[in-house]
Amino acid sequence: MSETRSDGELLRAVAADADRRAFEELYRRYAPWLSARMRSRCADAAVVDDVVQETFLAVWRGSARYREEGDVAGWLWRIGSRRLIDVLRGDGARGRLRQTLARLRHRDEVSAEERVLAGVEHGDLAGALVRLSPELRAVLQATVVDGLTTREAAVLLGIPPGTVKTRAMRARRQLREALA
Repeated sequence: MSETRSDGELLRAVAADADRRAFEELYRRYAPWLSARMRSRCADAAVVDDVVQETFLAVWRGSARYREEGDVAGWLWRIGSRRLIDVLRGDGARGRLRQTLARLRHRDEVSAEERVLAGVEHGDLAGALVRLSPELRAVLQATVVDGLTTREAAVLLGIPPGTVKTRAMRARRQLREALA
């Protein structure tokens, strides 16, 4: 029986030895999760599949280097989310993004991130987050939960960077007032 290698061991084997088995194991561990997470941001399955493939291709080629800080899932998410933003910046990206966001806003199922934001049980934070407008929550989700820059959040949300900054400031102010 073979011993299960840690994520760090797998990444070191991929980087140092181009170990195909280590890469395949890493892919099996994280590709389904990354695909599911990407689908919450983009309704186009073909785009999601391409982004997931490009993310793992960057790992295989070594153009994405894990510095052994934080968890591997978060590192892969940062790579994938930036690649998704790059794809959405292409021709017709605004139209595709608006359609995706419209579907996300009007669907019955709540995303995992929204459940986490609404389910935080530290003081009155959960109630304060629920009371924020959807626009302010979306900016907080993009910049805080997903760790995107103002510019990346602007592309993802289809709004100017200045609007992202203004909404983030309003959201923080409303949270401070609600928690005071």
